[in-house]
Amino acid sequence: MHYWDGMFSDFGRLLIAAFLSGLIGFEREAHGQAAGFRTYMIVGIGSCLMMLLSLHMEEIYRQFNVNQSVVRLDPGRIASYAIASMGFLGAGAIIKGRGSVRGLTTAAGLWVVTGMGLSIGAGYILQTLFATVLILVALYWLHPIRELAGRRNYSLLTIRNVGLQDPLDHIRTIISDFPQVTIQNINYEHELSSQTITYRVRVYSKEEEKHWEALTKKLASIQGVAEIKWEESDVP
Repeated sequence: MHYWDGMFSDFGRLLIAAFLSGLIGFEREAHGQAAGFRTYMIVGIGSCLMMLLSLHMEEIYRQFNVNQSVVRLDPGRIASYAIASMGFLGAGAIIKGRGSVRGLTTAAGLWVVTGMGLSIGAGYILQTLFATVLILVALYWLHPIRELAGRRNYSLLTIRNVGLQDPLDHIRTIISDFPQVTIQNINYEHELSSQTITYRVRVYSKEEEKHWEALTKKLASIQGVAEIKWEESDVP
């Protein structure tokens, strides 16, 4: 009877792990992340199963003392490897662009879902429920706080000018009309055969790229400008 009670208890823990992990994965799915609902659910179930395996292996060999057996079991060993191996899956969720790293929240979510599954497998269900509520609050309702940080957005503005005139002073004047945009540095290139001057201006701002269209229109009014291009820039 004890065996069946333990089995149904394990089934319940696996279902709880699947449900709570799926809740967090659903939020990531809604944000278009590759690791979403199904991935989070599988990670949560798998880590819960590993924790149950660790506990039951210890129970199987518990009756053997040091003098009767050479078996040495640590219930936390499989769990520790589960957390360590999650680093590979988390790294796959991270995408590094020229100026930013994306997927850190998804990777952190996979890591914490692993811990949630292990905790549920160990029987700490109420604690895991409370942790799930905190995580969901952070994912769904704390975005306004992030906006208060005034994070810098780095961009690379490329301006190609055809002709003998050097438009640098005019470019500086136009950019200065947008106080939310700050020039960090300017690179200069002059192609003698075609008389083309190319400026690569690295700028940063603390707002979204709403100013790009208005700034581009003003820069396009400079005589001789043949091309204007915005790109994501490296973060210094």
